[in-house]
Amino acid sequence: MVLETLRHKICPLAIKRNFMKKITVIILLFLAASVGSFAQSGFSAGIKGGPNFSTIEGGNANQIYSQRTGFHAGVFANIRLQRFGLQPEVVFSSQGAQIDLAQTEEKFNYVNVPILVKFYLTDFLNIQAGPQYGFMTSAIAESSGGNVNVESLYKDSDLSLALGVGIELPFGLNIEGRYNIGISDINDSPDTTTALNNQVYQVAIGFRFFDVNK
Repeated sequence: MVLETLRHKICPLAIKRNFMKKITVIILLFLAASVGSFAQSGFSAGIKGGPNFSTIEGGNANQIYSQRTGFHAGVFANIRLQRFGLQPEVVFSSQGAQIDLAQTEEKFNYVNVPILVKFYLTDFLNIQAGPQYGFMTSAIAESSGGNVNVESLYKDSDLSLALGVGIELPFGLNIEGRYNIGISDINDSPDTTTALNNQVYQVAIGFRFFDVNK
């Protein structure tokens, strides 16, 4: 019975990790190919930012946690090869959730590094997907009784799958909507083994300050 339970827990996690490894390998191969074709490609870089709508899911988390509003801001680069593009980013992200039963708001700060493959449906409209690696910089629980550092209850890294859609407009303006689906378990509490995952919706406006070979 114990071995059967462990197999049910380990197998889905192994499948998720193998899936993310395959995505990462594909992206690295795409990046290697893009270096040789850069003369025929487009390249842009800029800044982006906007609101986050985040929560935590996993186990019975849906009965405990609700959405909180944060923000994200960072920099991006985009290498475009005809209908495909590769967009790495470095983004500061304020996430977390409301804990309804305890009347507490948990605020997580991450430095996220998404690496997205983009497919252009038109010259302006694209869909995006790729892995996102996050590094926690702080975790604070805020309530009427004061603020408490809860970093020890959560892992200091996070792995997500980012899915989104983007519009690249004239005059250097980008508009994006994205859903970051937490894959890794962020729970590090010694009191519970319930798996917890970050779930974040983002809306971003970006400005391309460097834009060549378009």
